[in-house]
Amino acid sequence: MLHNIALNFEDGLTRFIACAPDETVADASFRSGVNIPMDCRDGACGTCKCHVESGQFDAGVYIEDALTEREFAQGYALACQMRPQSDVVISVAASSVACKVKTQTVAATLAAVHRLSDTAIAFMLETPSAMPFLPGQYVNVTVPGTDQTRSYSFSSAPGETNLSFLVRDIPHGVMSSFLRDRAVPGMSVTVAGPSGGFYLRDIRRPVLFLAGGTGLAPFLSMLAKIAVTGCAQPVHLIYGVTNDDDLVAVDQLEAFAQRIPGFTFACCVAADESDYPRKGYVTAHIEPAHLNGGDVDIYLCGPPPMVEAVRGWLDRQGITPSSFHFEKFAPSGAVQRKAA
Repeated sequence: MLHNIALNFEDGLTRFIACAPDETVADASFRSGVNIPMDCRDGACGTCKCHVESGQFDAGVYIEDALTEREFAQGYALACQMRPQSDVVISVAASSVACKVKTQTVAATLAAVHRLSDTAIAFMLETPSAMPFLPGQYVNVTVPGTDQTRSYSFSSAPGETNLSFLVRDIPHGVMSSFLRDRAVPGMSVTVAGPSGGFYLRDIRRPVLFLAGGTGLAPFLSMLAKIAVTGCAQPVHLIYGVTNDDDLVAVDQLEAFAQRIPGFTFACCVAADESDYPRKGYVTAHIEPAHLNGGDVDIYLCGPPPMVEAVRGWLDRQGITPSSFHFEKFAPSGAVQRKAA
């Protein structure tokens, strides 16, 4: 039985490889054309040290100088020694360029375009086979008829041949204009990736999702994954928008609340003139129970001012979460920064 190994590189690119249970991750990587940095193959140098984000594995044999007990306890392993016992997600301490990894480019077909509101559009691409990605990641989509690309997070679950995305409709936006004025089902679209260090890790404690505007997209993908795998911890999402028209996909959130035990959500609108019952920014609706005394994993996706506001709010509350993963994006869909 082959295990899927997701290799996340420092520059945000992710490459998926297949690894047999009796094969080391390093050997599987080299076989797949991925050159993980390595000075030995004996567990002696530590050059191939990587951080295991999720999954089970046999760590193999190595010396203390290559990997200390403390590092192993923190989730580190040696790619030249570790053998997977399940699907595994690994952070590689090198760029994809240094490892000679090429971006995966996929030819897709525009399947559908849906107007969700005056300010939001959803579109779906169909691919010949499922494009592997981690829930929360993004791809670069080429705008048909141009040489420009825009970055969008998947809103669909991994493993599907239909890839869904959520776009803010900007009057003169390149992708928005295409989807609004020229898009016709059947058109060819190219996507490249996946990329991004913003993705769902193993859930081991309560989780708080914070979404701003079309930053809801990666959380729809994460929730779709959780709906399949299940979750023993509470998951709460706060979805904040500026105006009433920006509030979309609430029906999907309601469906997830029915399917996922322990999942709850709240929406809020910032505009003073809004008639929505819950007003203000997302920080106004974070309750102490959601933070669990700091023993919580927080995921945040929204525009840069929202990310900075939440970070400042947490500092003022004296809360340091167990982990804080965030993604900033520009309104055009062009990624400004991906971080975790």
